[in-house]
Amino acid sequence: MNDTLTDYKQLSEDYVRIEQAIRYLENHYKDQPNLDEVAANIGLSEYHFQRMFTRWAGVSPKRFLQYLTKEGAKELLNHSENLLDTTYQIGLSSLGRLHDLFVTTEAITPGEYKSRGAGLTIRYGIHLTPFGRCLIGVTERGICHLSFVQTSEGDAIDALVEDWKQARMVEDHRSTAPLVAPIFDLSQREKTPLSLHLCGTNFQLKVWEALLQIPVGAVTTYEHIASEVGNPKATRAVGTAVGHNPIAVLIPCHRVIRKVGGFGNYRYGVPLKMALLGWEATRTQSYSIGEK
Repeated sequence: MNDTLTDYKQLSEDYVRIEQAIRYLENHYKDQPNLDEVAANIGLSEYHFQRMFTRWAGVSPKRFLQYLTKEGAKELLNHSENLLDTTYQIGLSSLGRLHDLFVTTEAITPGEYKSRGAGLTIRYGIHLTPFGRCLIGVTERGICHLSFVQTSEGDAIDALVEDWKQARMVEDHRSTAPLVAPIFDLSQREKTPLSLHLCGTNFQLKVWEALLQIPVGAVTTYEHIASEVGNPKATRAVGTAVGHNPIAVLIPCHRVIRKVGGFGNYRYGVPLKMALLGWEATRTQSYSIGEK
C-alpha cells in the first residue's frame, strides 16, 4: 500500500506539469510547437520533460500528444463508432454493466430522490490519483460520488453535500482508500467489482447508463448518446446531464466529444479531459496514428 501511495504521489506531482503542457498545446496547437518549446514553457529541459512525461503516460510525449490533436480525436471517433457497433451487436455491454470494468449500478428510489439522502450515511475521503487529488464518497450500496479536487477540499466536499443534502457525512479515509486502485489502474478493474449508487432524475440516469456502455479507449458524441436514450433531438439536454455526472471516470463523461472532432467542455477543465482520453488511449492502443 505504501509503494502504491508513493507511486500515486509521484504521478500526481508529474500530472501538474502534464496539465501545463496540455494547456500550452491546447492554446498553441496551430503553431505545432516542438518538444523543446513545450518543455521550455513549463520550465523543464527537453530531457527532463521527456523522462517525466514518459513516466506518467507510459509513452513518449510525441506519441501521447498525437492523441490530443483534432485529427487524432476524429480518428479515435471513427474507430470508436465501429467498436461501439460491434460491442452492442455481440452484447458485451448492457445497462449498468461495463464489459471492461465490472460495475453494477443502483439508483435511488423516487422517494429517496425527493428526500435527498435522508437516512443515509456517506463516508468520504480525499486521495491522490495520477490526475491529482480526488474526493470519493460511498454509501452502503456503493460509490455515490467521485470528483477531482481542483480548488479547496472544502469546496469539493460542499459539492458532495449539495447532491445529498440530508445524508449524514462521515470522513473515513480508510473506507474509501481501497477504491482508488480499481478506479485508476486499468489492470485492477476486472479484479475488483464496483457498485455505484446513483442519485438523479430519470433522464439523467438514462444518460449515465448510456455512458457506461462506452469502452475504455473509445469515444462517442452527444448526438449518439441522445439516440441511445431514445431522444435524438435532445443533445442539449444530454450535454447538461453529462455535465452533472456525479461519478467522474467510472461514469466516463470524458469520453463524449463533439462530432467534428473537438474535445468539447468538461466539468474539471478541457486539459484534464484530454489527459484522461490520452491516458486511456495509450493503455488500450485502440487505434494508431503516425509514430509507433
